[in-house]
Amino acid sequence: MAANSRIEWTEATWNPVTGCTKVSPGCKYCYAEVMAKRLRAMGSARYANGFKMTLQPDLLKLPASWKRPRLIFVNSMSDLFHQDVPTGYIINVFQAMCGSPQHTYQVLTKRPERLLELHHILPMRPFIWLGTSIENADYKHRIETLRAVETPVRFLSLEPLLGDLGKLNFEGIHWVIVGGESGPRARPMRKTWVRNIRRECRRQGVRFFFKQWGGRNKKKSGRVLDGRTYDEYPKVAPREPRQHDQPRRQISAQIAAGA
Repeated sequence: MAANSRIEWTEATWNPVTGCTKVSPGCKYCYAEVMAKRLRAMGSARYANGFKMTLQPDLLKLPASWKRPRLIFVNSMSDLFHQDVPTGYIINVFQAMCGSPQHTYQVLTKRPERLLELHHILPMRPFIWLGTSIENADYKHRIETLRAVETPVRFLSLEPLLGDLGKLNFEGIHWVIVGGESGPRARPMRKTWVRNIRRECRRQGVRFFFKQWGGRNKKKSGRVLDGRTYDEYPKVAPREPRQHDQPRRQISAQIAAGA
Protein backbone atom coordinates (compact mmCIF):
# COMPACT_ATOMS: atom_id res chain seq x y z
CA MET A 1 0.00 0.00 0.00
CA ALA A 2 1.13 3.55 -0.63
CA ALA A 3 3.20 5.16 2.11
CA ASN A 4 2.80 8.34 0.07
CA SER A 5 -0.24 9.38 -1.92
CA ARG A 6 -0.84 11.82 -4.77
CA ILE A 7 -4.41 12.40 -3.61
CA GLU A 8 -4.45 16.06 -2.65
CA TRP A 9 -6.35 15.77 0.63
CA THR A 10 -4.40 12.90 2.19
CA GLU A 11 -0.83 11.71 2.70
CA ALA A 12 -1.03 7.92 2.47
CA THR A 13 -3.44 5.16 1.49
CA TRP A 14 -4.15 1.92 3.35
CA ASN A 15 -6.25 -0.83 1.79
CA PRO A 16 -7.14 -3.66 4.18
CA VAL A 17 -9.90 -4.39 1.66
CA THR A 18 -9.69 -4.23 -2.14
CA GLY A 19 -12.39 -4.43 -4.78
CA CYS A 20 -15.93 -3.09 -4.90
CA THR A 21 -19.18 -2.90 -6.89
CA LYS A 22 -20.95 0.09 -8.43
CA VAL A 23 -23.82 1.69 -6.51
CA SER A 24 -24.42 5.12 -8.09
CA PRO A 25 -23.50 7.30 -11.13
CA GLY A 26 -20.22 8.47 -9.60
CA CYS A 27 -18.95 4.88 -9.87
CA LYS A 28 -19.33 4.72 -13.66
CA TYR A 29 -15.68 5.39 -14.48
CA CYS A 30 -14.22 4.22 -11.18
CA TYR A 31 -10.48 4.96 -11.01
CA ALA A 32 -9.95 2.12 -8.51
CA GLU A 33 -11.47 -0.43 -10.87
CA VAL A 34 -9.20 0.69 -13.69
CA MET A 35 -6.16 0.59 -11.42
CA ALA A 36 -7.06 -2.85 -10.05
CA LYS A 37 -7.31 -4.32 -13.55
CA ARG A 38 -4.00 -2.74 -14.48
CA LEU A 39 -2.30 -4.15 -11.37
CA ARG A 40 -3.73 -7.59 -12.07
CA ALA A 41 -2.34 -7.47 -15.61
CA MET A 42 1.04 -6.54 -14.11
CA GLY A 43 0.96 -9.66 -11.93
CA SER A 44 0.24 -8.03 -8.56
CA ALA A 45 -0.69 -10.82 -6.13
CA ARG A 46 -3.02 -8.51 -4.19
CA TYR A 47 -5.10 -7.96 -7.30
CA ALA A 48 -5.21 -11.54 -8.55
CA ASN A 49 -9.00 -11.22 -8.16
CA GLY A 50 -9.06 -7.98 -10.11
CA PHE A 51 -11.73 -5.71 -8.66
CA LYS A 52 -13.59 -8.49 -6.86
CA MET A 53 -14.07 -7.80 -3.14
CA THR A 54 -11.03 -9.21 -1.34
CA LEU A 55 -9.96 -8.96 2.31
CA GLN A 56 -6.28 -8.22 2.95
CA PRO A 57 -5.90 -9.16 6.65
CA ASP A 58 -2.09 -9.14 6.56
CA LEU A 59 -2.29 -5.37 6.05
CA LEU A 60 -4.13 -4.71 9.31
CA LYS A 61 -0.81 -4.09 11.08
CA LEU A 62 0.54 -1.72 8.42
CA PRO A 63 -0.35 1.61 10.13
CA ALA A 64 1.55 0.51 13.23
CA SER A 65 4.71 0.21 11.12
CA TRP A 66 4.45 3.87 10.08
CA LYS A 67 5.93 5.73 13.00
CA ARG A 68 5.68 9.23 11.54
CA PRO A 69 2.11 10.55 11.98
CA ARG A 70 0.25 11.00 8.72
CA LEU A 71 -3.19 11.41 7.20
CA ILE A 72 -4.33 8.01 5.93
CA PHE A 73 -7.11 7.46 3.41
CA VAL A 74 -8.61 4.09 4.39
CA ASN A 75 -9.62 1.87 1.45
CA SER A 76 -8.90 4.08 -1.52
CA MET A 77 -9.37 0.88 -3.57
CA SER A 78 -12.61 -0.30 -1.96
CA ASP A 79 -15.44 0.56 0.42
CA LEU A 80 -15.08 -0.67 4.00
CA PHE A 81 -18.87 -0.74 4.42
CA HIS A 82 -19.57 -2.84 1.34
CA GLN A 83 -22.16 -5.51 2.10
CA ASP A 84 -19.63 -8.29 1.45
CA VAL A 85 -17.19 -7.12 4.13
CA PRO A 86 -17.93 -9.10 7.32
CA THR A 87 -18.90 -7.04 10.35
CA GLY A 88 -16.15 -8.67 12.40
CA TYR A 89 -13.56 -7.59 9.86
CA ILE A 90 -14.80 -3.99 9.94
CA ILE A 91 -14.36 -4.07 13.72
CA ASN A 92 -10.82 -5.40 13.21
CA VAL A 93 -10.02 -2.46 10.90
CA PHE A 94 -11.28 0.02 13.49
CA GLN A 95 -9.30 -1.71 16.22
CA ALA A 96 -6.18 -1.45 14.04
CA MET A 97 -6.78 2.29 13.69
CA CYS A 98 -7.26 2.67 17.45
CA GLY A 99 -4.01 0.78 17.95
CA SER A 100 -2.05 3.42 16.02
CA PRO A 101 -3.49 6.75 17.24
CA GLN A 102 -0.49 8.72 15.97
CA HIS A 103 -2.25 8.84 12.60
CA THR A 104 -5.45 10.48 11.38
CA TYR A 105 -7.70 8.13 9.39
CA GLN A 106 -10.09 9.22 6.64
CA VAL A 107 -12.77 6.57 6.07
CA LEU A 108 -14.96 7.30 3.05
CA THR A 109 -18.01 5.28 1.99
CA LYS A 110 -20.82 5.37 -0.54
CA ARG A 111 -22.76 3.12 1.82
CA PRO A 112 -23.43 5.29 4.89
CA GLU A 113 -26.52 3.21 5.72
CA ARG A 114 -24.33 0.31 6.81
CA LEU A 115 -22.04 2.69 8.68
CA LEU A 116 -25.07 3.97 10.57
CA GLU A 117 -26.19 0.41 11.28
CA LEU A 118 -22.82 -0.52 12.77
CA HIS A 119 -21.49 2.70 14.29
CA HIS A 120 -22.72 1.87 17.80
CA ILE A 121 -20.37 -1.15 17.97
CA LEU A 122 -17.39 0.61 16.40
CA PRO A 123 -14.84 2.56 18.47
CA MET A 124 -15.13 6.23 17.53
CA ARG A 125 -12.09 8.41 18.11
CA PRO A 126 -11.26 12.04 17.17
CA PHE A 127 -8.52 10.76 14.85
CA ILE A 128 -10.96 8.60 12.85
CA TRP A 129 -12.87 10.78 10.39
CA LEU A 130 -15.96 9.30 8.71
CA GLY A 131 -17.23 10.54 5.37
CA THR A 132 -19.57 9.81 2.50
CA SER A 133 -19.49 10.54 -1.25
CA ILE A 134 -22.18 12.47 -3.12
CA GLU A 135 -22.13 13.13 -6.86
CA ASN A 136 -25.49 14.77 -7.58
CA ALA A 137 -28.67 15.92 -5.87
CA ASP A 138 -30.23 12.45 -6.02
CA TYR A 139 -27.76 11.27 -3.37
CA LYS A 140 -27.95 14.14 -0.90
CA HIS A 141 -29.80 11.77 1.42
CA ARG A 142 -26.37 10.34 2.28
CA ILE A 143 -25.71 13.56 4.21
CA GLU A 144 -28.70 12.89 6.45
CA THR A 145 -27.52 9.34 7.06
CA LEU A 146 -23.98 10.43 7.92
CA ARG A 147 -25.31 13.14 10.22
CA ALA A 148 -27.02 10.43 12.29
CA VAL A 149 -23.69 8.69 12.95
CA GLU A 150 -22.31 9.62 16.35
CA THR A 151 -18.68 10.43 15.59
CA PRO A 152 -16.33 13.36 16.30
CA VAL A 153 -15.57 14.26 12.65
CA ARG A 154 -17.84 13.90 9.60
CA PHE A 155 -16.85 14.85 6.07
CA LEU A 156 -18.23 14.85 2.53
CA SER A 157 -16.48 14.05 -0.73
CA LEU A 158 -18.48 15.76 -3.49
CA GLU A 159 -16.48 14.05 -6.23
CA PRO A 160 -16.93 13.45 -9.02
CA LEU A 161 -19.39 16.36 -8.86
CA LEU A 162 -21.86 15.62 -11.66
CA GLY A 163 -24.60 18.15 -11.03
CA ASP A 164 -25.84 21.13 -9.06
CA LEU A 165 -26.54 20.08 -5.47
CA GLY A 166 -28.89 22.99 -4.86
CA LYS A 167 -29.82 23.85 -1.29
CA LEU A 168 -27.46 22.26 1.21
CA ASN A 169 -27.66 21.63 4.95
CA PHE A 170 -24.19 21.05 6.41
CA GLU A 171 -25.27 20.87 10.03
CA GLY A 172 -23.01 18.39 11.80
CA ILE A 173 -20.58 18.26 8.88
CA HIS A 174 -17.01 19.44 9.54
CA TRP A 175 -15.31 19.23 6.15
CA VAL A 176 -16.31 19.29 2.47
CA ILE A 177 -14.09 18.16 -0.44
CA VAL A 178 -15.09 19.07 -4.01
CA GLY A 179 -13.62 17.74 -7.22
CA GLY A 180 -14.35 17.09 -10.87
CA GLU A 181 -14.02 13.77 -12.64
CA SER A 182 -10.72 13.05 -14.40
CA GLY A 183 -9.70 10.71 -17.20
CA PRO A 184 -10.43 10.27 -20.91
CA ARG A 185 -14.23 9.98 -20.39
CA ALA A 186 -14.54 12.60 -17.67
CA ARG A 187 -17.94 14.23 -17.32
CA PRO A 188 -17.80 18.03 -16.98
CA MET A 189 -18.18 20.03 -13.76
CA ARG A 190 -19.51 23.60 -13.83
CA LYS A 191 -18.09 26.49 -11.83
CA THR A 192 -21.54 27.49 -10.61
CA TRP A 193 -21.93 24.13 -8.87
CA VAL A 194 -18.62 24.55 -7.06
CA ARG A 195 -19.26 28.16 -6.11
CA ASN A 196 -22.63 27.23 -4.61
CA ILE A 197 -20.95 24.64 -2.38
CA ARG A 198 -18.19 27.05 -1.36
CA ARG A 199 -20.78 29.72 -0.54
CA GLU A 200 -22.72 27.30 1.67
CA CYS A 201 -19.53 26.19 3.43
CA ARG A 202 -18.72 29.83 4.20
CA ARG A 203 -22.24 30.58 5.36
CA GLN A 204 -22.43 27.51 7.58
CA GLY A 205 -18.85 27.57 8.91
CA VAL A 206 -17.64 24.37 7.26
CA ARG A 207 -14.06 23.81 6.05
CA PHE A 208 -13.77 23.69 2.24
CA PHE A 209 -11.17 21.79 0.18
CA PHE A 210 -11.14 22.13 -3.61
CA LYS A 211 -9.35 19.09 -5.02
CA GLN A 212 -9.40 19.55 -8.80
CA TRP A 213 -11.29 20.61 -11.92
CA GLY A 214 -10.59 17.23 -13.48
CA GLY A 215 -11.08 16.61 -17.18
CA ARG A 216 -8.88 14.66 -19.59
CA ASN A 217 -5.76 16.36 -18.25
CA LYS A 218 -6.32 17.17 -14.59
CA LYS A 219 -2.84 18.63 -14.14
CA LYS A 220 -3.49 21.15 -16.90
CA SER A 221 -6.94 21.96 -15.51
CA GLY A 222 -5.44 22.50 -12.08
CA ARG A 223 -7.20 23.21 -8.81
CA VAL A 224 -7.44 26.99 -8.69
CA LEU A 225 -10.91 28.37 -7.97
CA ASP A 226 -11.44 32.10 -8.59
CA GLY A 227 -7.75 32.90 -8.31
CA ARG A 228 -6.80 30.79 -5.28
CA THR A 229 -6.50 27.26 -3.94
CA TYR A 230 -8.52 25.92 -1.02
CA ASP A 231 -6.69 23.48 1.27
CA GLU A 232 -8.79 23.73 4.40
CA TYR A 233 -9.07 20.88 6.92
CA PRO A 234 -11.52 20.25 9.75
CA LYS A 235 -10.87 21.55 13.21
CA VAL A 236 -9.87 18.72 15.49
CA ALA A 237 -8.56 18.15 18.99
CA PRO A 238 -4.98 19.40 19.48
CA ARG A 239 -2.02 17.06 19.35
CA GLU A 240 1.57 17.52 20.35
CA PRO A 241 3.55 19.05 17.45
CA ARG A 242 5.93 16.64 15.76
CA GLN A 243 9.12 17.55 13.99
CA HIS A 244 8.34 15.69 10.78
CA ASP A 245 4.75 16.83 10.25
CA GLN A 246 4.34 18.34 6.78
CA PRO A 247 3.47 22.06 7.07
CA ARG A 248 0.78 21.99 4.40
CA ARG A 249 -0.97 19.18 6.28
CA GLN A 250 -1.01 20.90 9.65
CA ILE A 251 -4.52 20.94 11.04
CA SER A 252 -6.05 23.57 13.27
CA ALA A 253 -5.60 22.84 16.97
CA GLN A 254 -9.05 24.12 17.87
CA ILE A 255 -11.60 21.44 18.68
CA ALA A 256 -14.88 21.40 16.76
CA ALA A 257 -16.93 21.47 20.01
CA GLY A 258 -18.49 18.11 19.10
CA ALA A 259 -20.52 19.61 16.24
